[in-house]
Parts: sequence; structure tokens; C-alpha cells
Amino acid sequence: MKAYVVFIGIALLTACATPTVEPTAREGEPTVLIYLVSHGWHTGLVIRCADVPEGLWPEAGDFPQAEYLEIGWGDRDYYQARDPGLWTTLTAALVPTPSVLHVVGFRDPPAAYFPASEVVELRLPRAGFERLAKYIHDAHAREGTRPVAPLGSGLYGDSRFYPARETFHLFNTCNVWTARALRSAGLPVRDAITTEGLMAQVRRLGRVVQAAPGG
Repeated sequence: MKAYVVFIGIALLTACATPTVEPTAREGEPTVLIYLVSHGWHTGLVIRCADVPEGLWPEAGDFPQAEYLEIGWGDRDYYQARDPGLWTTLTAALVPTPSVLHVVGFRDPPAAYFPASEVVELRLPRAGFERLAKYIHDAHAREGTRPVAPLGSGLYGDSRFYPARETFHLFNTCNVWTARALRSAGLPVRDAITTEGLMAQVRRLGRVVQAAPGG
């Protein structure tokens, strides 16, 4: 995904989209905190396990010791490769390919667990959060099974990869997927191919808990 820099010249495109639901909570309405984490080349959503409606996202049950879950999405081969070569990188960027979800369970607050990453806190109405949880649920390639069996262990900590439905390509990156997740919750976020294109929008909508290194 770092290889996206090579293609920025043809990827400076931000798709316009507007939320179809009210993004802010009414006075007195319960709210739910979520977090967006920037890892430099990739973004992840963080939610509290206790906030997930029972039965809505069964794969969350694979992490019984976790307080938080980070969810990311990306190209199946590239994301799972420990050391992707040039061919895998080019294929991920230029050819529509299968995708995976990467889910990480952890107990510490997001800024403590990701000390080298930018973390932005966002506040959602309960209904918006439930739509977000359904978006994550629907992203899994289920084929009738509940929950979906993981493909294997993830990249760090207590993490797993799961098969996902959508096709990955240059104009449907992890950041585009995350922008659509936030939009499903009612936030006025446009599709953004790059991490900074997404983070620049989200900083205005939430609270920066932890700035990017050197930022």
C-alpha cells in the first residue's frame, strides 16, 4: 500500500458523496465514541466491543478478551503478505482483486495501543453507530455461515484476517472503504483514496486524541 505513492499522479481524485442520515445526536440522545487511526499508509476504525449490538457482528465474538476492536480492509494478497514483492504490489494497485478484513482485539485505549499513530475520536448517535456495525458485518464474505472462519492470524497482537466481499483496486482503497463506513454512520465524509485525504476531513469532525508523529 506504500506503493500507492507511485500512482498518486493518477489518483488525485476524490469522489463526491453526502450522508443520507443525520450525523449528529439530538440533545439528550445517547452517543457512542469511535476512533479513526492513521498508520501512515492505511487507516483503521476502532470501536468498543461493549458497544456492538448483540448478534449483529458475530465475528466480534472471536475476541473475548478485548475491550476494543480495530477494523481495516484491503487487498487480500498484499495485506496478508509479510513481505509483498513487486508483482503483488502492482497487482493490488492496478488490477481488481479480492479483499480481506483485518480485525485486531486489544485492551488499552487506542492512543496507548497505537503510540506511533494519529488517533481521532468521533462521537456518533447510537443509531449511527449501529449502522456502522452493520456496515462492518455486511463487509464479510459469508456464504451462509455465521460467524465466518478467519483466513489466518493477522499482522500484530490478537488479530485475524477474514474474507471480505468487495473488490480492491486503485480507486477502491482501504481509505475509500473506511470513508464509506463513516458515511454509513451519517458523517459527512467524501471518498478519499489517500490517508491524508480522509484524515483531513475527519479532524474537522472529531477530536484529535493523538497527533501524527512529527505533526
